[in-house]
Amino acid sequence: MRIDKYIWCVRLVKTRSLASKLVSDEKIKLNEAFVKSSKTVKAGNIVAMKEIPIWRTFKILDIPKSRVGAPLVKDLIVETTSEEDMAMLEEVRETNRQNLQFGIKGRPTKKNRRNLDGFKHS
Repeated sequence: MRIDKYIWCVRLVKTRSLASKLVSDEKIKLNEAFVKSSKTVKAGNIVAMKEIPIWRTFKILDIPKSRVGAPLVKDLIVETTSEEDMAMLEEVRETNRQNLQFGIKGRPTKKNRRNLDGFKHS
């Protein structure tokens, strides 16, 4: 099965087109190497997916015939990401949630940056 179809079938991404885009943007690795969407996966391979700021890793246990329901995913793939990386990912997610509550939506605009610079130098 193609890698883009596989990560969609085991519900790592929401849509097949998003899976293809992730592979082409080099946010998916197969056995520690960037691959094209057409690369075939086999049982025992390691898939890594970039989720800023870490690489989440999964071991392929089996290949499904088509997209599977959420309860069946655990029979097809197992996550091997370290506990430290998962803690770091959760910390970043929590920081982003708090920033959204305060009205911060990513990078500051030029106007906001000027206000911040004026605040810092005062």
